[in-house]
Amino acid sequence: MKKLLVNFVLICVSWSAVSQELPDIEFSTLGSPSKGDIALILQSSNQLGDIGKEINSATNNRLSETLTSMQLDDETNTDFVLFGMTPFNRIYVTVLGSEPEPEKVYWQNLGGAQMAMLQAHSPEDTVAVAFDINVTSSDALAHFAFGAALRGYQFNKYKNTSATTPTPKLVLHTANTDSEGIYTNDLKYVAQGVYLARNMASEPGKSVYPQAFVDIVEKAFKGIDDVDIDVLKVRDMRNNNMGALMGVGQGSIHDPRMLVIEYNGADDETAPIAIVGKGITFDTGGISLKPNSGMWGMKSDLSGAAAVAGTVLAVAQRGEKINLVGFMPLAENMPAEDAIRPGDVLNTMQGTTIEIISTDAEGRLILADAVTYAQQKYKPKMLVNIATLTGSASRALSDEYAALITRDWDLAERMMDLGNKSGEHVWPLPLHPNHFKQIKSDIADIKNSGAGNPGASIGAAVIGTFVDESLPWVHLDIAGVDYLNESTDTTPKGAAGWGVRFMDEIIRSEAQQ
Repeated sequence: MKKLLVNFVLICVSWSAVSQELPDIEFSTLGSPSKGDIALILQSSNQLGDIGKEINSATNNRLSETLTSMQLDDETNTDFVLFGMTPFNRIYVTVLGSEPEPEKVYWQNLGGAQMAMLQAHSPEDTVAVAFDINVTSSDALAHFAFGAALRGYQFNKYKNTSATTPTPKLVLHTANTDSEGIYTNDLKYVAQGVYLARNMASEPGKSVYPQAFVDIVEKAFKGIDDVDIDVLKVRDMRNNNMGALMGVGQGSIHDPRMLVIEYNGADDETAPIAIVGKGITFDTGGISLKPNSGMWGMKSDLSGAAAVAGTVLAVAQRGEKINLVGFMPLAENMPAEDAIRPGDVLNTMQGTTIEIISTDAEGRLILADAVTYAQQKYKPKMLVNIATLTGSASRALSDEYAALITRDWDLAERMMDLGNKSGEHVWPLPLHPNHFKQIKSDIADIKNSGAGNPGASIGAAVIGTFVDESLPWVHLDIAGVDYLNESTDTTPKGAAGWGVRFMDEIIRSEAQQ
């Protein structure tokens, strides 16, 4: 990749109205700031570059004198605030401590960290962020903006305005004209997809039920070219013998739905990629009722479906030359007089019957019918399913990795590499023939859970029963990464929108082949 030395780059951040919508990000070639707050990113505090020298000159050398007096360890990443640097109110200094890395995730994390710092500490309406470092790739600034946008997310819909932090508007001042196009025509759409997924998983279950999910997503796709949307209702499910999906949803006053979004960016003869996401809009556990502790978080049990919607949105908006179909089986898992019971048997679209051991192992049931429908109607060349499926995945991998299960180790290694590139990491768990033996039922073809342990591999085996063995298949269990208790550089505490960036990276990789 060609190295590009950027001596002067500025970002102005002004606060806009509070919203969980994507913040505005603009690019400009205007000159340096002359007052207010400024954030200065340095590689070394001992040697200022062109932009550092210009800012230092504006302060009558007080900046360099102060940095020298602090005797900083330039090998350590350091953040601090300087006051009395007239004409600036404050200078927020970040010393990286090492040469900037070329990887895009590095720049995303840097942008997110700067956004978090400015949101938390600057009282000013406008903050200029100046880079006194080498930019080593032509798209680094676009990924910086992307990371800042991701970190700028706030779900404030139900908060009093006085209790919220304004969402920043970014104006990037740079001579690198390529950055604007990369962000505006590509990465911005990925950020919008992540925001859509986060919004859906943050909303209360009362607000997002199956038809409401459909309505919200249809509105997001309005006006986008080459997109066809189909919504399967109960009558359509009955005609397709989708007894598993209907069974999970029959205990709720809200009927289940299957939302299918088809994006055609390539010729009609090219087989599509299918991505299938679990969309349990609220999960009580059904008759196998969950304990109350933490049940409030089950509003985000639709995170897999939300990530599918966000991924298709990103891919379609940037016009990727590929065919992609997103499948979102949607149901609310509630206990009621007509809810399914442990011991019941459900018929599936594939024809395989499933004995219900636990009604709280419901995600694999709705995915069983969804992956069958995807294969029979669309004949995909690859199938990816994503779900907040098991606590086992979370206990095994915490919030560092999503669980990855495939039948092909080479495919698993490729997915790990794509995870590293996307910033959303995955780690493989096994799928052994014995896992399929453990779900054999005495009264039906299979059961929806192993004996007393609904483990991650068992859940994958149930879904895998409905996926053709010759089809490249990737199973993602995101139960540990979909909702964060602590912020990261690019993700605030709360709904992470996990999976949009990862699946988008898969689509990019497939489009290049």
